[in-house]
Amino acid sequence: MSATEVAAPRPRERSVLGTVFKARESGIALALVALVAFTATQNSRFLSGQGIRDILLGTAILAVLAVGQSIVMITRNIDLSVGSVLGLSAFAVGSLMRDNPGLPVIVAVLAGLALGAVCGLINGTLVRFGQVPALVVTLGTLYAFRGVCYLWAGGQQINADKLPPSFLGFGTATLLGVPWLVLIAVAVLVSAAVLLRDYRAGRELYAMGSNPEAAKLAGIKVGRNTSAAFLAGGALAGLAGVLFAARFGTVDAAAGSGYELTVVAAAVVGGVAVFGGSGSAWGAGLGALLLTVIGSALAVLDIDQFWQQAIVGALILFAIGADRLVAVRVAKALKKRDSHV
Repeated sequence: MSATEVAAPRPRERSVLGTVFKARESGIALALVALVAFTATQNSRFLSGQGIRDILLGTAILAVLAVGQSIVMITRNIDLSVGSVLGLSAFAVGSLMRDNPGLPVIVAVLAGLALGAVCGLINGTLVRFGQVPALVVTLGTLYAFRGVCYLWAGGQQINADKLPPSFLGFGTATLLGVPWLVLIAVAVLVSAAVLLRDYRAGRELYAMGSNPEAAKLAGIKVGRNTSAAFLAGGALAGLAGVLFAARFGTVDAAAGSGYELTVVAAAVVGGVAVFGGSGSAWGAGLGALLLTVIGSALAVLDIDQFWQQAIVGALILFAIGADRLVAVRVAKALKKRDSHV
């Protein structure tokens, strides 16, 4: 049997997993519709123009982070440092624009992407060459990157009145009524979805997550692709930092604190398997939208925010349980089929 045959995904396995995760994405869409409809009947302000705009802007930042996280998780890894990378990027870009008010916004975007990519490359290098689990590495860099941000900030805060109007305008500007931040998030989502689905680089990431040993036998450069996945996730976290700074204007060293678990939740709820090899950027985006709508709905219904954390936790446990159930059933089905061959 050749290495290619070893690594080739079995049609039955792909079919079952694909059906399950498409069903989950459909389930998320239905849950969104039901939640929005119920909340709107309880409070008409929920679907006001400003309400929808706030939901979309909140989703934009979380969706960019979730797409980057999904790329990493598909390879059977995880990145817990994304919140710290967002905070570091937001403060760096805020400082850059405050000290150089004449710079065009595109420079801020490129600077955020570059800084995030460097942080992601550090994570990928440590995981690849250190042979240390990504969970441990990124837990360490979570504190390391945040420490750098606190050291840099020195207790200071960047206020909106110190930032150039062009940069603040970028956070509120629209194109045909749609905020630029939302358009950027959609562009990221579409690009990642196409890359993962239609290009060899994306298929290799799925192969790595499904069976790392078989992927190596098939000639896939697992180490290089691992570094690339972390680099992409870091770059998108850096971009999210730019969007964060542009939207809120006021940035301090604590920006993005606590985002890491919300981002993981968005990806997992959206159908990205924690065991790797399954999921999509579309699902991660839907997961981000669902969590944002839940938070907004609870606020509109005047329900304690504690319940948002409880609901998110329950959704994570449900998603992990569903992934495990599917994996067990697929394994049994394949074993039964092989026994009859």
